[in-house]
Amino acid sequence: MDMVSHLKTTLKIDDTVMARLRREAAKQGRTMSELVEAALRLLFQSAQQKPRKKLRALPVRRSGGHLVDISDREALYEVMEGRR
Repeated sequence: MDMVSHLKTTLKIDDTVMARLRREAAKQGRTMSELVEAALRLLFQSAQQKPRKKLRALPVRRSGGHLVDISDREALYEVMEGRR
């Protein structure tokens, strides 16, 4: 025999979040409790997912130096416009 256990508790939820929860529950034809429980299950599920693989480091290339100091706006414009 399957026994489902439910726990009744009190949570403090911001008024704007609660209003949105009410609207979404009505829109989906579900109870607010069902939506909160589904959201918590998703939260816990994502927390248990395996960490992503570490990405390889990008290759480093020698460029032969800078054409312009990008913090010098006028010099940057000169290079971009071909005046240099």
